[in-house]
Amino acid sequence: MVNETQSPASSNAFSFLSRSWKEVRVSADADLQLIRNRANSFKNLATSFDRELENLISSASAIRPSRQPAEIDFVKRLQPKLSEFRRAYSAPGFSKRVLEKWGPRGSIRIDLSAIRSAIVSEEADGDGDGARLGEFERRRSTSTSTVDIFEGWKSGEIVEKVKSTLQKAICKEPEDSKEIPPLDVPELLACLIRQSEPFLDQLGVRKDVCDKLVESLCSKRKNQLLMRSLSGEESSIIGNDNMNDDLDLRLASVLQSTGHCYEGGFWTDTAKHDMTDQKRHVAIVTTASLPWMTGTAINPLFRAAYLAKSANQNVTLLVPWLCKSDQELVYPNNVTFSSSEEQETYIRNWLEERIGFKADFKISFYPGKFQKERRSIIPAGDTSQFIPSKDADIAVLEEPEHLNWYHHGKRWTDKFNHVVGVVHTNYLEYIKREKNGALQAFFVKHINNWVTRAYCNKVLRLSAATQDLPKSIVCNVHGVSPKFLKIGDKVAAERELGQQAFSKGAYFLGKMVWAKGYRELIDLLANHKSDLDGFKLDVFGNGEDAQEVRSAATRLNLNLNFLKGRDHADDSLHGYKVFINPSVSDVLCTATAEALAMGKFVVCADHPSNEFFRSFPNCLTYRTSEDFVAKVREALANEPQPLTPEQRYKLSWEAATHRFLEYSDLERLLNEDRGNGSTVKINGKTLAKSVSMPSLTELYDGGLAFAHYCLTGNEFLRLCTGAVPGTRDYGKQHSKDLNLLPPQVENPIYGW
Repeated sequence: MVNETQSPASSNAFSFLSRSWKEVRVSADADLQLIRNRANSFKNLATSFDRELENLISSASAIRPSRQPAEIDFVKRLQPKLSEFRRAYSAPGFSKRVLEKWGPRGSIRIDLSAIRSAIVSEEADGDGDGARLGEFERRRSTSTSTVDIFEGWKSGEIVEKVKSTLQKAICKEPEDSKEIPPLDVPELLACLIRQSEPFLDQLGVRKDVCDKLVESLCSKRKNQLLMRSLSGEESSIIGNDNMNDDLDLRLASVLQSTGHCYEGGFWTDTAKHDMTDQKRHVAIVTTASLPWMTGTAINPLFRAAYLAKSANQNVTLLVPWLCKSDQELVYPNNVTFSSSEEQETYIRNWLEERIGFKADFKISFYPGKFQKERRSIIPAGDTSQFIPSKDADIAVLEEPEHLNWYHHGKRWTDKFNHVVGVVHTNYLEYIKREKNGALQAFFVKHINNWVTRAYCNKVLRLSAATQDLPKSIVCNVHGVSPKFLKIGDKVAAERELGQQAFSKGAYFLGKMVWAKGYRELIDLLANHKSDLDGFKLDVFGNGEDAQEVRSAATRLNLNLNFLKGRDHADDSLHGYKVFINPSVSDVLCTATAEALAMGKFVVCADHPSNEFFRSFPNCLTYRTSEDFVAKVREALANEPQPLTPEQRYKLSWEAATHRFLEYSDLERLLNEDRGNGSTVKINGKTLAKSVSMPSLTELYDGGLAFAHYCLTGNEFLRLCTGAVPGTRDYGKQHSKDLNLLPPQVENPIYGW
């Protein structure tokens, strides 16, 4: 009974033990297989690592076989030890020895003493090998398996360090170790003279004299110090004749070798707005606005339209806003506006009728006041504040001297990255005609130099008739409306068909003030009344001196027919064949360009203001009054030549815009990499601006701007120099018209 009862229990116990032993055996087989796989993995890793070292040495030898740096010798001495290590642990009996040492707490310990000895023997050569040894020992002590150790090796951490060291040692150029000699005494003197040009200019030392001194000082050492201090690539461009660029390159190289970093001077505002994430923005600021038909109202408007046409940059046109009382004095035909939006609509409609396309640019307004004595608009308050900081990239100041005579606000070159001034008016010529004109012209000349130097990076003069201002070059950046070119095309087509294009004689068109050429015109006609017997001239214009001009013509019995002023593109003017313009006060007469575009003859004085037009065959210039009579007779007796395509393009706004972008440096600025603008090219060599030396010119210009700011802040001094009262800050009416902050909030007065 007992045996029968125990038999099933024994059978169950035996079955349980059998199953347990079977599971243990299966588990042990799985563990053994895992160990074999790990051993094979280690074998493959060791083989791959050995192959990688061999490839490294062979590639290094191929790069520079003639040199054997210490790093290569170190790796070659290390290779036999690694080869022994690989053969030992990749042998077939390796797995068996591992199993013999396997235990519950067993771990695989690899004898790395051979490798350690090889590495320690090289420690005396430098600290770099010791650092690699420490890194290897740290990995060896913290890793729990051989696979973990060589996984780190395979990731390339040590190998990459070895490769980097070898590459630096093999590819190092011998020129890198050359020291750049410091500037010698002649170079320091040349730098001092060039940086002191503004001060020397005020003392009467011309720029060309300074340039000759700089060239003389630099040429003595040009073939010695410069050739020795610059690299081969730089030396190849030293042969150029531009000593200024060579000196800039030399200074930048010396400063770069010293690690000097110049972050700005006392006057410099380094917190300019960064436009790296947007399109470039051009803000055009002018001194007049339509419907006042003057050059500073019309030409900046066309410039904004054609700059915006390319769509490479955003454009804003900033024009003055006049209160209703001033509008009645300035705008013709009693045209007034109750809001800036109404005037903007008028401006856009006028423009689109003449250019034939919709111009995509923004129009903004700043407060202005009209000055009757000077017949000009003076800004009220800080004009620069009406360009938001996010758009303060490039500024174009139309008539920079006029805009800044009484400017009391932020310096333009501090707020904007680049400031270009365009000179429209020959103010000195107008002032000389006034009472005590010579004395006034003397002061105005130096004030113009002052403000343009302080507030502009580049100045464009439309002709050489203007004052020679600092940082200026002469270039005509104005064109004519496409409407005038179409009239010229129509005239040429009529002449090809044999039709008479011109049925009238000569005319003159211009604002009726003595300074606009009326004095010269009356004198010429009065002196040669008999020579021009039967000659009749139609005069179109309105102005302050209209009554005096008519009275003088009547008194001298001149054959002049005075008519009301009108647009030059008016149909009533198409039939005239000869346009006469004796003015010598203009900078660049727009009416002359328009007459040439319409295919007419132009008779004008041989004067710098007409230099641009001399290349046109229909432009007849005279030097004397007798020559004037001869040119008038020649024009009346002949037919003008049709414009060629090249001449037609030269007069267009497309060509004018191209010239403007080129000579103002905007083409380079708009096309360069947006970046942070921290590099500059000198003779094709790119250098960092951060290593440029402090500029005495910038210090001088900043001091001028600061002094101007202090002086224009005094209302008494402003009034003494002719400013309109209340133009330092805008008034209540302007704040109401333009929706600005009240003056007491914008410019609070603190006191007891």
